[in-house]
Amino acid sequence: MIRFERVPEPEGFDEKVRQPGNAWLETHPEVRKLNPLWGPFRSHLAEGFRDLCAYSAMHEPVGCVDHYLSSKKHRHLAYEWSNYRFSSEWINKSKQAADDEVLDPHEVEDGWFEILLPSLQLVLTDAVPPARRARAANTLDRLHLRDDERVLRQRQAWYQLYRDGELTLDGLRRMAPLIARAVEKSGPAPL
Repeated sequence: MIRFERVPEPEGFDEKVRQPGNAWLETHPEVRKLNPLWGPFRSHLAEGFRDLCAYSAMHEPVGCVDHYLSSKKHRHLAYEWSNYRFSSEWINKSKQAADDEVLDPHEVEDGWFEILLPSLQLVLTDAVPPARRARAANTLDRLHLRDDERVLRQRQAWYQLYRDGELTLDGLRRMAPLIARAVEKSGPAPL
């Protein structure tokens, strides 16, 4: 994970999502599946996260709107822009209703996590404050970010593109910033 600044609420969100969404919640108190009114604003959210998954910190070409605080437990936040994060769908599904058991991408500071080379595992660093270490460790486990095959395959692909010269270090910073930091820390990979 890396630091992400809050994405400003887009123009028209209140009229097109918050107001009709909250009205829908009032008339459908027992319906669990939400009306996905946020859909037209997904691209704005993705741009705000630089097209990176908020949790894996790698390029996400499709992605979904993650309700950081789940709509299952915090229904009143279902249509609140401030509760949205851009995420890979499989990671979002892994999170489910974990809510405060995982770190919010907006509270993470750069340097709390790093990729180890050559294993490409994601680990905590000593920079994670003691008060947040348990949640940070739980985030790695719950979201399968440490060494799950799905995330390792993505990391391997980005790293290999860089090693093969098909992606510059600047390109790697844009697509997979944690891998780029690992490369910078360890020096260029042997060919």
